[in-house]
This record gives sequence, C-alpha cells and structure tokens, in this order.
Amino acid sequence: MRLLHLGDLHLGKAVGGFDLVEDQRYILDEILKITDEKSVDAVLIAGDVYDKSVPSEAATKLLDYFLNALVEKKVTVFMISGNHDSDDRLNFGSRIFKNSGIFISAKFDGHLAGHVFRAGGTEINVYLLPFIKASQVKHYFPEETVETYEDAVKVVLKSADIDEKKCNLLVAHQFVAGKGSDPVLGGSEGIGTKSVGLVEKIGYDLFDKFDYAALGHIHSPQSVGREAVRYSGSPLKYSLSEAGSEKSVPLITIREKNDLRIELVPLQPKRDMRHIKGKLETLLKKENVTDPEDFMYVTLTDEDIIDDAMGIIQQTYPNTIKIDYENSHTREAEQAEIVETGQNKSFQELIREFYQLMYDCDMSEEEEKVMEEAGRKAGVIQ
Repeated sequence: MRLLHLGDLHLGKAVGGFDLVEDQRYILDEILKITDEKSVDAVLIAGDVYDKSVPSEAATKLLDYFLNALVEKKVTVFMISGNHDSDDRLNFGSRIFKNSGIFISAKFDGHLAGHVFRAGGTEINVYLLPFIKASQVKHYFPEETVETYEDAVKVVLKSADIDEKKCNLLVAHQFVAGKGSDPVLGGSEGIGTKSVGLVEKIGYDLFDKFDYAALGHIHSPQSVGREAVRYSGSPLKYSLSEAGSEKSVPLITIREKNDLRIELVPLQPKRDMRHIKGKLETLLKKENVTDPEDFMYVTLTDEDIIDDAMGIIQQTYPNTIKIDYENSHTREAEQAEIVETGQNKSFQELIREFYQLMYDCDMSEEEEKVMEEAGRKAGVIQ
C-alpha cells in the first residue's frame, strides 16, 4: 500500500501581488504524475486546503480539478480542514463524496473520524482530526479539563477506540513540537510569537498510538520527535525564508504493522522563489541572469538609492516581489536602533522583554533569579 502525504496547499494564495493559481495548477499536475509513477493508492491532505476561509472561484475550481483527477485514477482521498479553511465550506458535499472515495473531516463533531482502508493486501485505520481549539472540544467534553490545544487533542484521542495492534494513521493540523525544540517555520504560516507559546504547542508523544502522523500547519517539510510524525510542508514556497530550500512530498509505503517506509519525493515548481544580492549593475549582467521568470527577492548593495530600481529590475525579472538594500547606511541604522532599544533599560527589563517575546508569558521569580546569576557571571551586571 502506498500513500502520498500533502498539506498546506493554500489554493488561491497570492505572494507580493502575484497570483499563484497557474503555479498551483502546475504543482498539482506534478503530484498527479507522482501518483501514477509511484502507484499511489491514497492521498492524505492535512489541512489548509484553501488560503482563505472564503476561497476564490479560481481556488475552488483548482480543488475540484485535483479531486476529480484523483477519482478518475481511482486514488482514495482523506482530507481535513486547517486553520485557514472554513469548516462548513470544506465539509460541503462530504457525504456524497464518500461514494467516490473522498473522505472529508472538516468540522469537529465530538469524535475522531476513522476509516478502514484496504489496498494491496494491506489494511490500515485512517483517523481524521481537523484543526481544533480547546473551546470546541470543551463543548463536547464538559467534564474534562480542556484549557490548551494539547489538552484538546489529548481528550479527543483518549475518547477514540484505537486498537494499537492494528496499523493506524492520523491526519492532523496542529502545532506539534518535539521535546525541547519547535519545528522550523517556513515563514509563511501566519504564526506569530504568541502561537509558539505554551498554549498552542502539542507534544509529538500524543501520537504514540499511530504508526504515522500526517501533519499540516508548518510549511517546511520535516519530522518531529520521530521519523513517522511528519509535516509534509507546503508544495510551493510562499515566503522569502523558503528561498533556497527544497520542497518534497512524503510517500509512505506500508506492507503490514511495523513495516512502514518513508520516501521524500522532490517537487519541482513551474517558477522557483529565489533571493539574489549584489550591486544592480552586476546582478543584471547577461551572464548573471538565470531563470528570469522565477519569483525574486532582491537585496541591493549599492551605496546610493537607485531611482525606480523595481522598474529596472522587473525588465529582467518581471516577477520580482520585493527589493531592499544592504549597505553601510542600513547597517548604521540597524546599529542605532539596537542601541536605542537598549538605552535606559536595565538588564532585568531587557531579559523580561526578551522572555515575553519568545514565550508569550512572564518570567517566574525563580527564572529571574537564574538569569540575574547568569548575568553576574557574564559580567553584564554587577
């Protein structure tokens, strides 16, 4: 049995004013080719199917095209909603779609949806957990203590009748973290500092009953805690921080319980997203220009501001998203900002602000004492 794990399609998304529908159609076609080449039996879609809760007509047509193509290939689909999706809109028609092998769980109704899937002589249980918040779960489990996202997921999984002797897969869309480390963000998730605080984090060990956890929410492909708890990542790059990275889609091959293999199949976009840096004259020399249709972030190192730099660059790179400068003037400005930020503030105030920024909560008295002692040893404070 072979399954393809997708997530964070964000159909209908635009970057820097550039519509990505054409690029998304291209990458969906690449994924369809992979389903043929790898003889895929089912596709798992782990949420954020659309970029907006009210998707555009172009976005809905893209999803319709993709799902119809999979149905024609007799590939089963298991799909959940993410935090960007409208539960009701994505759930529309889900009962009818079951007859075509499309299983959608977009609206949490108090239980963990489960489906028995058989292919290639193998049988697995596929569980679908759409994006949930504590308030939603508390409504169905008033007797349980549900205050955080982790509490919510823990209660839902505890209430499910999961037979650990069988091969179980989970499709989920949450902020899942490892022990002492957070997943690497792609930069386009829309997750702020508050979202990486203690409230939204979910420990990967909550999924110990599952042979594979197909995660969505983080746009950089990676495993969390163990190899089989994995973010597929978005199929396209949606931010500057992803320039230079590679996209892939996990292919999961299952023969039986405890016999699971993961292969990362590379994805090649129609237009890449790149970051180039240098003087304008150098960047635009014919020998230095490659793949001019790519989406570009450009950092100019010229000392003087160039009039209509965007217009000049877009004559060569028409899909340039943003231009900024890195020179002696910007470095002086950055240094002045750092100095100004630290002026008239004590070590304790600065460290409290930093802690608040990182963890979205106040330091305890014990933590403050530890930091003060570290500051003394470092010679920062007397």
